[in-house]
Amino acid sequence: MVPHLTTALTGPINELEQRILESMPAIERWFRLEWMEHTPPFYSSVDLRNAGFKLAPVGTHLFPGGFNNLTQDMLPLSVQAAMAAIEKICPEAKNLLLIPGKQTHSSFYLSNLATLKRIFTQAGLNVRLGSLDPAITEPTELNLADGSSLTVEPLLRQRGRLGLKDFDPCTILLNNELSEGVPRVLEHLHEQYLLPPLHAGWTLRRKSQHFKSYEEVAKKFSKLLGMDPWLIHPMSVPVSGEDLSAGHGLEALQTQVDLVLSKTRKKYKDYGIQEKPFVLIKPDAGGHSQGTLMLRDAKELADLGRRGAGALNWFQSGHGPHQLLVQEGVVTHERVNEAVAEPVVYMMDRYVVGGFYRIHAERGSEENLNAPGSSFVPLAFAQSSQLPRPGEKPGASAPNRFYMYGVIARLAMLAASYELEVTDPEAEVYA
Repeated sequence: MVPHLTTALTGPINELEQRILESMPAIERWFRLEWMEHTPPFYSSVDLRNAGFKLAPVGTHLFPGGFNNLTQDMLPLSVQAAMAAIEKICPEAKNLLLIPGKQTHSSFYLSNLATLKRIFTQAGLNVRLGSLDPAITEPTELNLADGSSLTVEPLLRQRGRLGLKDFDPCTILLNNELSEGVPRVLEHLHEQYLLPPLHAGWTLRRKSQHFKSYEEVAKKFSKLLGMDPWLIHPMSVPVSGEDLSAGHGLEALQTQVDLVLSKTRKKYKDYGIQEKPFVLIKPDAGGHSQGTLMLRDAKELADLGRRGAGALNWFQSGHGPHQLLVQEGVVTHERVNEAVAEPVVYMMDRYVVGGFYRIHAERGSEENLNAPGSSFVPLAFAQSSQLPRPGEKPGASAPNRFYMYGVIARLAMLAASYELEVTDPEAEVYA
């Protein structure tokens, strides 16, 4: 049986699973044709929510930081995908410079870096770590919980190239979301491959553009399968960045919250769903650590407004007005040991390399699980998501369920490639 799933074992998701399995040759061919036209992000992870009646991505990360959650059995897939990705970009690659984020005080994040280093070393590269932290002025050892260590070194910029002392890489891999801006040392590196590109960072990236691209992908895919795209797509509406903390733009935000709730109610009625719809309001820029606000009624927003500016400061980060994203909430009906859970799928190049469940014992089925107190259960993906078993009863086979998760995650990854094409500041150079 699929581990610890409740409502997810019945209803439209089973029909979706069946349809995806029956259409597998057509789906894989469709993906192949899409990848002939579009370049996948170098690596990515996708947070999914399985409501039983709907399965949708709620976050696509282009600088994934949880490779340490993949089991040992998943590493060979990661190494093969890394080989394929590097071969495509720079076949003669010898040296890889890995630039971490600022979370190097976290043993969890350091384990992620160690796993990435291991994957790319086994893919045939010399891997060293270079830090953007100006405090790192000499090679510095960082200790991991398992007793091993990593060495980070100061970056060395020489004209159009970035490297370390006695280390000149052909490829630079960012594991840093760039949410605080693009450091000058990373700009104008035209002689080396910088992966992902700078415009994939949260300095420039917007969730609204991603979900606009995802809607386009979901419609194409749903046409292929003859299904309603809503079953795999969370409705999302951007709201221009008035400064709510100064009392501006509340009415426009309320209108959009009402609109999304009304459309969701209609869909629930059409499908006979008894749940009460809700929306999430998120900052349009910024990673998954940013706050979200959950509402069941637009009036709740007016109540917050009456309480004063402080009640609406949850999305401000000191940079003035922000664009927001109003998104249809997708409940999760998955449980691991009674704790609310959501699947997270990891990909490299165009391949699913593994996944795990993010669980949170203190959060409800409607809440964001990516919060302090969450933990990870990789065992659910122990069986390969690449080898479904046609003929099995829907909802009864873990490989079938995880193949379906892999398909939806790849749709989000494809949407990210659409998104990066649209937002590429140098696109006109190649036009």
